[in-house]
Amino acid sequence: MKQRPRIYYSESQKAVMWEHWRKGESLQQIAQLFNRNHSSIEGILAETGGIRPRQRCRCALALTLPEREEISRALAAGNSIRSMATLLGRAPSTISREIKRNGGYESYRAAQAEQAAWDRARRPKTCRLVENRPLAHIVAAKLQLLWSPQQIAGWLKHTYPNDERHRVSHETIYRSLYIQARGALKKELLAHLRRTRVMRRSRHYTQKTLNHGRILDTVSISERPAAVEDRAVPGHWEGDLLCGGKSSQIATLVERQTRYVMLVKVPSKDTETVINDLIRQARKLPEQLYQSLTWDRGKEMAGHKRFTLATDIQVYFCDPHHPWQRGSNENTNGLLRQYFPKGIDLSGYSQAKLNTVARQLNARPRKTLNYETPAERFHQSVASIG
Repeated sequence: MKQRPRIYYSESQKAVMWEHWRKGESLQQIAQLFNRNHSSIEGILAETGGIRPRQRCRCALALTLPEREEISRALAAGNSIRSMATLLGRAPSTISREIKRNGGYESYRAAQAEQAAWDRARRPKTCRLVENRPLAHIVAAKLQLLWSPQQIAGWLKHTYPNDERHRVSHETIYRSLYIQARGALKKELLAHLRRTRVMRRSRHYTQKTLNHGRILDTVSISERPAAVEDRAVPGHWEGDLLCGGKSSQIATLVERQTRYVMLVKVPSKDTETVINDLIRQARKLPEQLYQSLTWDRGKEMAGHKRFTLATDIQVYFCDPHHPWQRGSNENTNGLLRQYFPKGIDLSGYSQAKLNTVARQLNARPRKTLNYETPAERFHQSVASIG
């Protein structure tokens, strides 16, 4: 089979790549636009860690390509420096320097001069974390504690409200991790992010699909009281199973108002086992702090009526293919992948180990809680009913 010639993408083609990458399309989908394999564009996007470089612009006073072409034609015609300057409305010294720095009278070429000007104009701005090494050490330490860049940025602002030297945006942290040319944070710290990728993905990207069976006698989420919907009071939870390798799973529960997390060891996915374990977990909390549970339509909750009968906790079900209706739990399951990567066998984790992970997650500051922790908010709820 004859090998296709190597393709060199133009700046406009690269712009198309970045736009489709921003929309969340895969490498293969983008490559198909150019009738190529994904490997032909992966290097372009991976060079900056999947983060689109800022668009470059030239100074308004710089010579343009048409002006350089006029200079090239004038040199070929043997015109003087001053006649060129008059024609272009430029100073003679500008024309003279342009010719000398780009090959002289005999070798000047407009296209080469244009490219050389762009190359010389590269002035990468020094990253804040390079200029402020103590701040970089703080960021690195928090990343090692499995804090997200957004949590770190918010915590710094909350902890040092009047100290600008202790400020850095979460976007700067991400760029410093994914664009190693900055030299601010070590690449090894990428392993501490919740989703360990070599390139940063668009927030629109998803490969998740739902294929759950039907459950009888469900109560739709549309019937859930308004007080649950607006998170006005604590005691309303969202739940799901986080699945691992070898048919292993754990149940994840998130309190909607405080974002407090509980993890439950579930030996089997059958509905009897899941319901029994959820009943035991529910009885550990005061009645006021466990009033409803919102779940998706997984068959593990087919015995939901038995759960409600045993605990007096109403179960609500999301609409099919609407995982965002229990968004707090979806987000939490994403965070938990930092501790339990996809494919890992979850059966070896004891309840004590799961409790340890839950405590770590509940001790992280959250933006939605004004950078307080779920543990702080939940304990305030416990105290208020005591």
